[in-house]
Amino acid sequence: MDTLTVAIVAGGKSSRMGTDKSFASLLGKPMIEHVIERVADLGQSETLIITNRPDDYAYLGLPMYADVIPDSGSLGGIYTAIHSSRCEYTLVVACDMPFVSPKLLRYMISLCDGVCDVIVPRVDGYPEGLHALYRKTCLLPIRRRLEAQQLKVIGFYGEVNVRYLDEPEYAALDPNGMSFQNINTPDELRTAETRMRNE
Repeated sequence: MDTLTVAIVAGGKSSRMGTDKSFASLLGKPMIEHVIERVADLGQSETLIITNRPDDYAYLGLPMYADVIPDSGSLGGIYTAIHSSRCEYTLVVACDMPFVSPKLLRYMISLCDGVCDVIVPRVDGYPEGLHALYRKTCLLPIRRRLEAQQLKVIGFYGEVNVRYLDEPEYAALDPNGMSFQNINTPDELRTAETRMRNE
């Protein structure tokens, strides 16, 4: 089995954006393309898109997988990513996080030791479950949660071995904490454009 899969979860209803977040234009390019560029060179064996609308994403030329268990939210997307991966570890990121830091992601990947089941940063003490590495060992505990309709992303963490990264550990790799910024509204999109121009 190969070492690492990268999976971009492109789900959600984008209700606050008013249009599909994946394709919201950021400096003239769909947001998901910014995410793909930032995760392109992490040493992965494959990069997947988790989507229930494959026709919309076909132009990206990446393998696509629909939810294994429909209508199960972000946790279902994570489950599908791990389930579809051919690797021991799957790095899951959301399609609306255009500032993900390759440096931070590489550091997280370096912590994959065959012991940790989840490797996840915390912001203000809260785990960023859609910016995390998951081992194949997470499949069964997630499946149990999904079948019970317990859809909280981090709800299964108590059943597995989690390696948390808190701010003091990752601050040097992502000084402004921008990796975890979700772009949910037109105002946030405009702010992101300004920030990206100044990078």
